[in-house]
Amino acid sequence: MNLTGTPFYILTIVLFLVSIAVAMAQWGRGRRGDSNRRGRRGGSRSRAPEGGGRGPLRFVGHLATILFCQSSAVLMVFVMVNNSNLIYDSWGDLLGTGNHVRAVPVPPKDSGIAADSGSARPKVIQSFHPVDDSAVPKDVKETDLKGQLSGVDGEVLVWTPPQYDDPANKDRTFPVVELLAGFPGSSSTWFGTMDVSRQLAPLMRSGQVSPFILVSPRVTLLGQHTDTGCADVAGKVNAETWLSRDVPQMVLDNFRVDASPDRWALAGYSAGAHCATRLALAHPNRYRAAISMSGYNDPMGESDSLTATDAHLRETSNPLYLLTHATTPPNVALYETGNKGDGLEDAVALQKAAKSPTTVTPFETNGPHLSSTWKPLVDPSFKWLTGIIPPEH
Repeated sequence: MNLTGTPFYILTIVLFLVSIAVAMAQWGRGRRGDSNRRGRRGGSRSRAPEGGGRGPLRFVGHLATILFCQSSAVLMVFVMVNNSNLIYDSWGDLLGTGNHVRAVPVPPKDSGIAADSGSARPKVIQSFHPVDDSAVPKDVKETDLKGQLSGVDGEVLVWTPPQYDDPANKDRTFPVVELLAGFPGSSSTWFGTMDVSRQLAPLMRSGQVSPFILVSPRVTLLGQHTDTGCADVAGKVNAETWLSRDVPQMVLDNFRVDASPDRWALAGYSAGAHCATRLALAHPNRYRAAISMSGYNDPMGESDSLTATDAHLRETSNPLYLLTHATTPPNVALYETGNKGDGLEDAVALQKAAKSPTTVTPFETNGPHLSSTWKPLVDPSFKWLTGIIPPEH
């Protein structure tokens, strides 16, 4: 049974109600037993033994019932919160046993999205199916991708804009935004908790937002509750290659998009925001823009990240380092949101370090580090992005 979705949630509610019923029945039996003993003592001078039902077995039974009630309540609340925020989408992610790394080959030289698209390799045509999560809209499709270059296997969710299936647009190509979840985080979160497609569809119909194809790949790739930092780490994981090469190539092979970096962008929240900014600055030959919601520069912003525990990776994975050490300023636009003490200072640091053609737009928020703060940012951030990546190429 899936961790997310209605069936398991209903099961937790049933277990909680059963635990309450067991506790009430046990309490009722105890009261009847006490009444019977008081009656016997009142009708006879001889004192009845009080051991039966009051000994160790009764204590153990009461303790077990209390633990059953508490654990079922905690489980129900956890599932309620997880379904609402889509933090873990599988038992493997929750228990830290999931591993989506099939191999860790040395990736070939990266010459940009156009070079990968123009290579002689055969196209990877994927089959798509509905997402098995009631929180995700029915028009979102899912595919299971085996990364050719990264050695990573994982699901990728794709949503096409209202204009995509219009016969009048059959020869039209569309811009793409890769959506990156935080850590821990599910590929469903952007479409479920963040409600991104429902928010943007009417704005796309009215022309206020470009008709972006939205792509949400798996970002939790390793077990043991370890964040990849969206980096290629020799012998451990090629997360950067998975996100910046395998996933975009799959989109190019299966949808009407073009290979110009001017038509590609990233968006993320929390750890995903760090990754969005980092990947955009590291690959201006693949992405034109990035949206960061409560991101951070220093990888230590997520202490469970591989890039936070290695001194060299920690330095070179910092977006501020990438910006200040670039051979030429990258032609990338960044929309960096954050609260004071939660990303705003990092956004301002990037803005101060940026040189044309790089642009950085800080946006101050005033909410906590939660989806309730990030969800309302979808509207203004994608309207900003439309000014960078317009509807027509």
